[in-house]
Amino acid sequence: MSGAGFHVHGPHEHELEHAAHDKDPFSGRIAVMTAIFATLGAGMGYMAGATQNAALLHKNEAAIRRTEASDQWNFYQAKSSKQNLAELGSVLAPAAETERYRGEVERYKKEKVDIEKDARALEAKSKAAEEASEVSLHEHHRWAQAMTLIQVSIALAAITLLTRSKGLQYISYGAAAGAVVISILALVHV
Repeated sequence: MSGAGFHVHGPHEHELEHAAHDKDPFSGRIAVMTAIFATLGAGMGYMAGATQNAALLHKNEAAIRRTEASDQWNFYQAKSSKQNLAELGSVLAPAAETERYRGEVERYKKEKVDIEKDARALEAKSKAAEEASEVSLHEHHRWAQAMTLIQVSIALAAITLLTRSKGLQYISYGAAAGAVVISILALVHV
């Protein structure tokens, strides 16, 4: 609005303004339909964001467990190196020291068993978190697809209001129905 009282607005705003003042049931139905679609879209947008965040959290968990497993394998390798040195010591050391080195060899063998078990468990946790991330990401894609379709249906509703085309109205309904179907697929993890 300018200082002289001159007001310019777009065609969509013009139609909405006239629909608000007219007793035209077609315009009223399209306005209600658009509000319902926008409400559905808000829910779909929320779920798309929530599932994307879940996928990222699972991916982060997988990376942390993979790093911990790598640390365990490095620890295992260090124990193996110490075991090898102890075995070499038992061969090269004087007879009085041989038994001490053999004891160290046995100690390192036992320690490696626990370390290997821990490393494999961490690898399994990493793999499980990676799989959970993929599931959440697939769910996110479903929600994003549903949200895109509901946005298309809202745009078609606006064009329907401008053109007063029944055909576009039904296409808008179809796009919204598709969005609802995809949302249901996301909810049931398909």
